[in-house]
Amino acid sequence: MDMLRRALGVQKMAVDGVSYGTFVAEHYALTYPTHVSKLVLDSVLPHADPGHTDASYLVGLRAVGRVLLAACQAKPVCGFDPASDVAWLVRHRGDGVQIFDMLVTYEFIDPTYRNPNPAQVPEGFGDVIGALHAARVGQPAHLDWLIGRLNHGGGSPREFSSGLHAATLCTDMRFPWGSDAVAVSRRLPALAKATAKLTTSQVWPFDAKTAAGDGIMQTCLDWPVTPPAPEAPPTSELPAVPTLILAGDHDLSTPLEWARQEAASAPLAELVIVHGASHSIQSREPGDQGRKALYAFLLG
Repeated sequence: MDMLRRALGVQKMAVDGVSYGTFVAEHYALTYPTHVSKLVLDSVLPHADPGHTDASYLVGLRAVGRVLLAACQAKPVCGFDPASDVAWLVRHRGDGVQIFDMLVTYEFIDPTYRNPNPAQVPEGFGDVIGALHAARVGQPAHLDWLIGRLNHGGGSPREFSSGLHAATLCTDMRFPWGSDAVAVSRRLPALAKATAKLTTSQVWPFDAKTAAGDGIMQTCLDWPVTPPAPEAPPTSELPAVPTLILAGDHDLSTPLEWARQEAASAPLAELVIVHGASHSIQSREPGDQGRKALYAFLLG
């Protein structure tokens, strides 16, 4: 990225990161603070993870309860708590990882999670909240159908490299065993020890098994020993450059809680929360609140 800046012949440039691109943008700003004029972070992954819990997706697991309940309270009100449905299903079916993966993927189809306009959603995909509730009362067909079609992720090999995805995350992230410089034989015991310490409040409406079984964790558990990427100091703040943080309150991929965490570490941050939106405000927001804030920020 700094080679690009030099090739452009500029002293500073505005850096805009989306999703995992926010992690890249944050670390570029930390490494080259005098080369960044403005920073845009859309759907945030925090730059620091002092507790080594981001790979367990604890924040995302807990966010499911908040997001689904908010979606259920939109008119017409559901009249039940979908988070309690998730909790019941996870504990009685034992497929928490599959349910969580399906919900995270579903937000790209319908950020309302309720399919208010069937014409805008592919046939059969509507109303995931209704599917969860039906499964709890003994009618699992729709939920099973959704899991079967939304639990693959990534896309075709022409669009998505699983190898590059794994190599990036396993090198950049930190795990219960630390980094991927730790011997493979030591990782599973460390994961088991950390999983045993998780409390219900840390993972609800899911369970500790879900936290230990997510895709990132299981992929990196057997990743070859690799020199880790540099880790940001736990107390490090982002540099004092103007920073716009965009977040959808229905985002489960990079939950709103992460955006608030990053905003607290950025001295010149403006946090814009787009209600009813999910992941990637700039490309997927149903309205234009976030994009208008972006234009004002960049042009102001």
